Amino acid sequence: MALKKEIKSILTQLGVKSKNESVFTGRNWITALNTKTEKIFSPTDGEEIGSIVFSGITEYEAILKRAVAAKKSWADVPAPKRGEIVRQYGNILRENKNALGTLVSYEMGKSLAEGKGEVQEMIDICDFAVGLSRQLHGLTMHSERPEHRMYEQWHPLGIVGIISAFNFPVAVWAWNAMIAAVCGNVSIWKPSEKAPLSAVACMQLMKQVCTDNNLPEGIFNMIQGDYVIGNQMVNDPRVALISATGSTRMGKIVGENLGKRLGKSILELGGNNAIIISEFANLEMAIKGTFFGAVGTCGQRCTSTRRLIVHKKQYKKVKDLLIKAYKQLKIGDPLDENNHCGPLIDQDAVKMYTRAIDRVKEEGGKVLYGGKVLRGAAYKSGCYVTPTIVEALNHYQMVQEETFAPILYIMQYEKIEEAVAMQNDVKQGLSSAIFTDKLQEAEYFLSYKGSDCGIANVNIGTSGAEIGGAFGGEKETGGGRESGSDAWKAYMRRQTNTINYGDNLPLAQGITFDM
Repeated sequence: MALKKEIKSILTQLGVKSKNESVFTGRNWITALNTKTEKIFSPTDGEEIGSIVFSGITEYEAILKRAVAAKKSWADVPAPKRGEIVRQYGNILRENKNALGTLVSYEMGKSLAEGKGEVQEMIDICDFAVGLSRQLHGLTMHSERPEHRMYEQWHPLGIVGIISAFNFPVAVWAWNAMIAAVCGNVSIWKPSEKAPLSAVACMQLMKQVCTDNNLPEGIFNMIQGDYVIGNQMVNDPRVALISATGSTRMGKIVGENLGKRLGKSILELGGNNAIIISEFANLEMAIKGTFFGAVGTCGQRCTSTRRLIVHKKQYKKVKDLLIKAYKQLKIGDPLDENNHCGPLIDQDAVKMYTRAIDRVKEEGGKVLYGGKVLRGAAYKSGCYVTPTIVEALNHYQMVQEETFAPILYIMQYEKIEEAVAMQNDVKQGLSSAIFTDKLQEAEYFLSYKGSDCGIANVNIGTSGAEIGGAFGGEKETGGGRESGSDAWKAYMRRQTNTINYGDNLPLAQGITFDM
């Protein structure tokens, strides 16, 4: 079966071709010299969407040359005018939201609503960055010396490298690139090899903005390739900051190599997120939050709900309600808005899903629902699975690991302190949530004694973070922060300044030095 007419039309609208270049200089495309061509297939129906010629070191050096040349001139542009460029990009995203969202859905497999929602996140971060471009504030401090003034200011880092993952193939780039841009940095993006065409579409839209404003090459750059490109970027001292999203295993490699050259990093790595359902919970809200958190994006969000810790008084009722909800799941083509859940990204992910279920069963886990790979004409890509509920214990090895698939481990507790201890007893520390109507429990969960995650929610689930807050986690999640709040500071260098406007030179701490 050939590509759907709707997809062909969208590819044409977004400038995505049957064979695509992989190197974008912020204004122009560079023909890759490499001969390695990758065909891109949709996990939705197994059809070939297009192909891309991956780049090598020669193309990487061409991109870096342009980025180095552009970084000073871009930093010289006043921040509000840099914000104007980002504003225009946000407007083009608005005009193409449905098309880009559909491509994201088709290429990656998330539901159409989630695909469009991802583009909306890009639009939202553009709006946030535009406002931020007039609010890159420093502080003033009182000096202990007479006729002295102290203050701090923030300067661009220069070149920011962005390595993104397949599950959010466009939004995470925008989180980083738009904030980095208003801060005066140029960026180089290495998208996921599993969703490269959505990235091509983003750059085609960016080309319009850069051309309309006669911007030089080298401000918004992209290069696609395998691990060799990512490794080159991580080890390149010309790239001041690497923002990397992916597995903890990948993050440890990135962090180690950056550490060797004392480079800066924003690491957004694995999550093993839990929801606590208290005996005082509103169960209707709790089931809804758990359901979306566990099955949204087919369990392929870093914030997906993977563990459900339920008070023993509610345990049987919650199990029954969840199984009832799962039985109503509609699994299929994510472009059909009647479906709740699409496919996994590829058949390797399917193998990971089945292995995890087999291993947790060997440890004593009991499958309450799901655990099947779906077959038939509607699932011909071989990437569709049944979201699964497994009764398990928190210390099981598979429960302790992150499986990027829709597997929810359910367990019970007696006291809130026990529930929080279970929630914290994993290596990852990204997102967490509690459903309770008891104030004391909510406040305990949010206190320093409570959740040890970067995100802690009350009466909402673990996924669906808003761009206004800083996004990221602790422990093996990497400690990085992106998006809102003051996360912009990671893309800049802090400088403390002291001005002596007097005629004398008093020293700090009352020290005297006579000459």
